[in-house]
Amino acid sequence: MIVMAWAQQFSSLVFFQSFEAGKATFSVAMSKRKTREPKEDNVTLGPATRDGELVFGVAHIFASFNDTFIHVTDLSGRETMVRITGGMKVKADRDESSPYAAMLAAQDISQRCKELGINALHIKLRATGGNKTKTPGPGAQSALRALARSGMKIGRIEDVTPIPTDSTRRKGGRRGRRL
Repeated sequence: MIVMAWAQQFSSLVFFQSFEAGKATFSVAMSKRKTREPKEDNVTLGPATRDGELVFGVAHIFASFNDTFIHVTDLSGRETMVRITGGMKVKADRDESSPYAAMLAAQDISQRCKELGINALHIKLRATGGNKTKTPGPGAQSALRALARSGMKIGRIEDVTPIPTDSTRRKGGRRGRRL
């Protein structure tokens, strides 16, 4: 009796299979679980542009005598697109600032920029500066050349080495570094 009352209450879920002398056997059928099929979105990286339109990024090349950093941002400089150093491309520490390491880093940078839809770069070249050397390291020229050769359009090239108007005292003492 109790089973019958329960079965009537949930009649949409219960299907009786057999009915024997006051004994009911039944099975419960669950409603089908609604599964959402994931919608495939067409994801495009970078800004939406027409063919032939130049999309600029800013390549900050910091070439010291110990390493070469190539850091691509959007035009405002806030959003980092990709950053690769010469030290990420070679094993030996002495080769981090080499022109070869800078060239490999620049090739990786240009490939990643093309994936993101950036096809032109403004270059900001920087040396160590301050009260240290104002000369860019050995990787600067080869990084710039590799970016141009890999098909990236070059917009402006600017030197942004920090030059002090009045600096802290330079190392080396009163009589300078004696060789």
